Amino acid sequence: MKITKTKIKGLLIIEPDCYGDHRGWFMESYNSAKFEEFGITTLFVQDNHSYSAKKGTLRGLHFQNKPMAQTKLVRCTRGEILDVAVDIRQGSPTYKQWVSVVLSAENRKQFYIPQGFAHGFLTLSDDVEIQYKVDNIYSKEHDRGIRFDDPALGVEWGGNDFILSDKDANCPNLENSDSNFIFEEM
Repeated sequence: MKITKTKIKGLLIIEPDCYGDHRGWFMESYNSAKFEEFGITTLFVQDNHSYSAKKGTLRGLHFQNKPMAQTKLVRCTRGEILDVAVDIRQGSPTYKQWVSVVLSAENRKQFYIPQGFAHGFLTLSDDVEIQYKVDNIYSKEHDRGIRFDDPALGVEWGGNDFILSDKDANCPNLENSDSNFIFEEM
């Protein structure tokens, strides 16, 4: 397993070992003991699976406020996405900064996103499936979003003609959201 740190502390790109032969391949997408060797002790409690039919579908930027905040471990199991995490922890030295990574069925990369980050993705192909683990259950009451095109964030999605839900199209900018994350050293 290879773990790569990003420019924002806590955001990690994980590349599981994959073993193949003439029959196909095998990999462990998650192994708590191996993750602990790298300092990741998150206890995941829910698995989510998302399907997007069309290239250009943008979902996000989503998060859950405390006390129902979620750490995510995201992977793309069909197709390809641009996955994005934005630091929304007030007082953080990387507040409003973001990291993106291409996740695909081919590259098998995963993106570890701690609590305090908004998450979104853009499908780069048709027929995309993503699966992700979270460390807190879904809470409609705490579910929030911020604008994918908030100029204060400047996320580079690589275009501007996206397929959006009504919910995502009407999210507030970060400064008008009720995000309740305050930076605490990890």
